[in-house]
Amino acid sequence: MLRLEGIEVGYGRVAALRGVSLEVRQGELVSLIGANGAGKSTTLKTISGLMKPSAGSITWDGQPITGLSPREILRRGIAHCPEGRRVFPHLTVRENLAMGALLRHDKAGIAEDLEAMYARFPRLRERAAQAAGTLSGGEQQMLAIARALMSRPRLVMFDEPSLGLAPNLVEQVFEIVQEVRRQGLMVLMVEQNALAALSLCDRAYLLETGRVVRSGTGAELMASSDVREAYLGGRAFAA
Repeated sequence: MLRLEGIEVGYGRVAALRGVSLEVRQGELVSLIGANGAGKSTTLKTISGLMKPSAGSITWDGQPITGLSPREILRRGIAHCPEGRRVFPHLTVRENLAMGALLRHDKAGIAEDLEAMYARFPRLRERAAQAAGTLSGGEQQMLAIARALMSRPRLVMFDEPSLGLAPNLVEQVFEIVQEVRRQGLMVLMVEQNALAALSLCDRAYLLETGRVVRSGTGAELMASSDVREAYLGGRAFAA
């Protein structure tokens, strides 16, 4: 469904992505792992139209989307849940959720999805009239996820969904990511917690200095001695 081929992206003269190729197939949860600065977030920004590649191609559902605007990418069914939540702090929770449905015109469907988000995240219903900037980090993460889902996407990209959260909330966030996939949506997830990312995913890509250096199933990457040593603390895991 989503395919990147030979993507090159730079910040000025600094190369951030060097020939990145990857794909997300129907129904998959795919993880991107790697050290800070490896190019994981840049990959998601490029897919969502926030960064423009200097070379390479991106196709979605068989159609080229390279260089399209973020608005058009979202319209085509790709939602981006960014690193650091990026909620609108001065808008209420309800207004933030409405922003997720900004490109939709089906009022009945929007109302239905809003109620579904409140049912899935009860704290958001309790905080509906509260400014998003006053929420806790965990509540803001729930809001960011719900806002992305309000667009009725086919693919959701999560950028560091567990970043800065308490351990009990981390487990909750990962369960939500799995639930999103169980509902039939495709998921592309950047996650610093490599063990969790590899345990949850169908397939994974390892990025180093802007290049994909290894790919395979989560189990295959966990079985790699290089990956274990660099990203999993040298621990071995049963197949």
